[in-house]
Amino acid sequence: MSLTRTLTLLVTSTVLLIALIAAGWSYVESNHELEELFDAELAQSTRIVQGLIRHLSDTQSLEQLADTLSETLALPALGLTDEELETDQNEILPEGAGHKYEKKLAFEVWTPEGIPLLDTLNADDRTGLTPGFAWAESSGYRWRTFTLQDITTGFWIRSAQREDIRQELSQELALGNVLPLLLALPLLVVTAVAAIQIGFRPLRRLEKPVRNMAPERIHPLDDRQAPKEVAGLVQAVNGLLRRLNQALERERRFSADAAHELRTPLTVLRLNLEKACEQNPEQFSELIGAVDRMVHLVEQMLLLSQVDAGTGFKPEYHNLSELMEQSIADIAPLALKKHIEPVLDDEVGEALINCHNALINTLMRSLLANAIQYSPAQTTITICLKPAGEGYTISVCDQGPGIPPEERERALSRFVRLDQRVGDGAGLGLAIARRIAELHGGHLVLAAREDGESGLCVSVWLPARHSTDQAHS
Repeated sequence: MSLTRTLTLLVTSTVLLIALIAAGWSYVESNHELEELFDAELAQSTRIVQGLIRHLSDTQSLEQLADTLSETLALPALGLTDEELETDQNEILPEGAGHKYEKKLAFEVWTPEGIPLLDTLNADDRTGLTPGFAWAESSGYRWRTFTLQDITTGFWIRSAQREDIRQELSQELALGNVLPLLLALPLLVVTAVAAIQIGFRPLRRLEKPVRNMAPERIHPLDDRQAPKEVAGLVQAVNGLLRRLNQALERERRFSADAAHELRTPLTVLRLNLEKACEQNPEQFSELIGAVDRMVHLVEQMLLLSQVDAGTGFKPEYHNLSELMEQSIADIAPLALKKHIEPVLDDEVGEALINCHNALINTLMRSLLANAIQYSPAQTTITICLKPAGEGYTISVCDQGPGIPPEERERALSRFVRLDQRVGDGAGLGLAIARRIAELHGGHLVLAAREDGESGLCVSVWLPARHSTDQAHS
């Protein structure tokens, strides 16, 4: 699994979890604190009424006091029903008479003897009057109440608030506290993801040279760009790259030296066999053929070593069409010997590419020789050149047995011959062709024929000449 993805999931999950816990805790605490505040306001309202009664009880009779309390604390008569007040969207009452939430507040006052002077709640009081906070039922609603008895006048006073209004207000205020955190949560997640992406940029900068590193151009990574946490890993990779480069260099040098040293004794052996063949040609003809195959193998190993090392590769601009025609002419004797006809289908005519002409000629001859080797006699090999994207595609299609899809990648490996009964090669032709294509910035693929008939199509894509290069030519 990707380290970036894992870290992103862990960080965003942690941020989300902590933020949700904080939001839930803030919501619960805000509700609780607001309930405490409403209870305090309810008690304060009750004490205000207590002060009003204490002030008026010395100068007014019970009837006058009841009228004064009713005029002061009861909602004015506006000709509106409770349903109309509930559904009215305007919170301010008509003609500025007050606020409709006043209907959600109620007051009750009793004399010391228990005679009611004011009752806007109409609650069931059969349980008796008890000081403190309590709950009451009235008009289908639940009410929060606070009751006290004035020790000076003996009057009982109760204030009440509807529970649904308390909950509505407390939830709105609590959501007001939580909402900024919830709105900031996506920004926190995006910021965390962006911070992780920025933090991993040094690793991506280290990845790019490794991804683009070729066997012939192995070089250590720049450990100055490495974060402190992976500096040791980068140093270990650099050590591995140095050892790998040394091993590849030894392998290339051994292959080149071995092939070079084998050329002289093989040449001497063939000359001696040719002399002996003059006296007894039937006895040494097969041996001469075996020596020729060994010489061909040595030459291919030398060529592969040079291609791998990239030695002598000085690209110039050449016409790919002319190189293909020359390659077909070079291989024509081998095709005529087997009665195979190569057919060129050039859709371009002039295809300028930046290449090494000898290597492209080697690529074409390898593909053509492979097609001739596996094609039956009296058949045709089709060579096509067509534009493709910002380059050109060369395809060589034969009428041989073809290669199954699962075996095609293996067929491009070195020293691999899928059918040992056909031909006498060493299994290096396709490997050399692919390496030459890669050296020119292209690629080689194997596929079946598009017409559905038996055979193999080898396609090579090579980049075209750029317009800026044309301007300087």
